[in-house]
Amino acid sequence: MRRSSLRSRRNADHPQNDRWLVSYADFITLLFAFFVVLYASSRADQNKQTQIAHSIQSAFQALGVFPSPVPDHSTHSADPQHTVPPVDVVLGDDLSASPAVRQDLQRLQGQLTSLLSSQVAQHIVALKLGRDGLVISLRESGFYDSGSALPHPQAKDTLDQVAAKVTATPYDIRIEGHTDNIPIHTAQFDSNWELSTARATELAKIFIVDYHFAPARLSAAGFAEYHPVAGNDTAEGRSQNRRVDIIVLPRISVVPTQPAAH
Repeated sequence: MRRSSLRSRRNADHPQNDRWLVSYADFITLLFAFFVVLYASSRADQNKQTQIAHSIQSAFQALGVFPSPVPDHSTHSADPQHTVPPVDVVLGDDLSASPAVRQDLQRLQGQLTSLLSSQVAQHIVALKLGRDGLVISLRESGFYDSGSALPHPQAKDTLDQVAAKVTATPYDIRIEGHTDNIPIHTAQFDSNWELSTARATELAKIFIVDYHFAPARLSAAGFAEYHPVAGNDTAEGRSQNRRVDIIVLPRISVVPTQPAAH
């Protein structure tokens, strides 16, 4: 009995050394929870990447760049919850990603060049296939009075011809206003920024109202004198810089076919 009481007293005098196990267990539990959250996040990212990949593939198939896959009847029917949403596809900066699209824009350029041969010869319209797409330049001398944002009535026939060809394509367009470097300060426009932007937006309005171009496929921007195509040190160069560009972009809005309701 005396030895037992001595052992108990000795144990009471010396505290236990294994209390650290409680803190260690808590740490392991938190670490486990942390890795569970990381795993769940990585799975969610994979799902998003899969959806993006399907969207891009569907868009390229709609353009004829990729062949459509042969349907596999052994798989389950499509889940309506995984319907591919609309997606905008940019086919490369220099159009080299899609030779078919480049050829289509070249064909459109040839048609417009033939249709507007008189305006091209008078140097009031210029066409070129550039980095962003087919650029249709409308020079101020043939379409605008100096300092005005509204095309003059004589330009309507040319606009009708351009709009008819562009509207018939599946591509989006961007309208850009440009000026020379001569400052402007009028009651209507305080700077070249305002003039170039007003010309772009007014022409965009004409495309929407008069030619029924889908607004979702259209954008407008003003660049003032900061994107010249010629030097501003000569009258001819400044004349070339005062322009509105209609750019036919190698981009379309793809809306996949929705599954039929049963």
